[in-house]
Amino acid sequence: MQVEKKSEQSILEPYSAQEEKLIAKTYDSGFEFAHDSYNAITVGSDGRVYYVLSSEKHDVAGRVYVFDPENNTTTLLADLTEICGEKGQQFISQGKSHVEFFERNAKLYFSTHVGFYELIDGMDRLPVNAPAGYKLYKGGHILCYDMRSGKFEDLAIIPDGEGAVSMTMDTERGNIYCISWPTGKFIHFNVESGELHQLGATAAKGEAGTPGSDFRSLCRSLFVDPRSGAAYFSTAEGDIFTYAPEKKLLKKLEEVDLRIDYFGKYDPKQPGSMGYNWRKICWHEEDEMAYGVHGNSGYLFRFDPVAQKIELVERITSDLSRKSGMYDQFSYGYLGFQLGPDKETIYYLTGGPIYVNGKRVGGLNQIAKGAAKGLENLHLVTYHIPSAKYTDHGPIFYENGERPLYVNSIAVAADGTIYTLARINRNGKIITDLISIPNPLMEA
Repeated sequence: MQVEKKSEQSILEPYSAQEEKLIAKTYDSGFEFAHDSYNAITVGSDGRVYYVLSSEKHDVAGRVYVFDPENNTTTLLADLTEICGEKGQQFISQGKSHVEFFERNAKLYFSTHVGFYELIDGMDRLPVNAPAGYKLYKGGHILCYDMRSGKFEDLAIIPDGEGAVSMTMDTERGNIYCISWPTGKFIHFNVESGELHQLGATAAKGEAGTPGSDFRSLCRSLFVDPRSGAAYFSTAEGDIFTYAPEKKLLKKLEEVDLRIDYFGKYDPKQPGSMGYNWRKICWHEEDEMAYGVHGNSGYLFRFDPVAQKIELVERITSDLSRKSGMYDQFSYGYLGFQLGPDKETIYYLTGGPIYVNGKRVGGLNQIAKGAAKGLENLHLVTYHIPSAKYTDHGPIFYENGERPLYVNSIAVAADGTIYTLARINRNGKIITDLISIPNPLMEA
């Protein structure tokens, strides 16, 4: 997708000054090459906001930052290639992290991913031809950051030169679970023993496959049932798999799947959507169930892993999307989905259509990757689980009237402030950086 020009922002201003909207604050981390980021933001127990800004360059790594809201300061913590021990070795850079941070004993655990791709047959692929003077990507790393000492530790490397496209952690038992990109292998790593197990492919040849044959979009979100320590993930075909760490066993659930009519109909062999995969999912302790969202349709559902039962809850797209009945513009759906600090409210940063002279602004019908098919607004939606209350809090704009774009992350602080990573037009150059959004629930 072409980066939008500033003039388009003013032409497509759909809301009047009288209508409600949220105003986001932007921060300058000082990284001029920062590109679109996915998931890579978390509020630590120390109240600080940890995030990774991505790079799409072969010779520039992604960077880890921390923002301290108490004194309004941003600090560069590390260069990803450097903390992976690859600085100066001329490997394609550790371009990004595609996962949240998971906290255990004052340490934050996360993993790295490739940010530089090779365009092959019209698709972004893991490079097979390195740029001159460079070697092919070595593989993503599992890392941790000690919040007390400020030191990073390189724990393990993903086999076969692949990145980590998704990750979760059982913080009680010390088990980390990843899905590798592009072939979709399941990885189990234990931080106590240092043992890494690769359990093989989870979805044909994953995103390394051939469209129409063995291509499958890979699951971007896993969860752990804390009662058993079992991990769960979905596939583009709509199957749900579970992994038992004590047995090192992957198993497909036979009594439940995601092939639900309300989600839509998909050909899992084709790129351009997540298929029947859930987009984002998280565990809800009170209900002892997982709550997830299907990306393209925007349906919230609850999943009981013991009863092997899925129940649709509500479509939690923006109010305008619900009224239009149309999918939003981001081809994979949105990753900005999280339980808030009250453990009862789901926060969701999602899309909302733009209307000009009463007509909805459309986009491309199909694209072969996860990207925006057209321009739309960013909305904050909340869903309070105990009361079943859905609220669309309206669109989000910057102070200059422009829109946050390519938003696929979220972190909600204890004081209710919402943080995410979004595109910003900074002095005529589009980069990605940290923004914060006031929480209307906390102001009420």
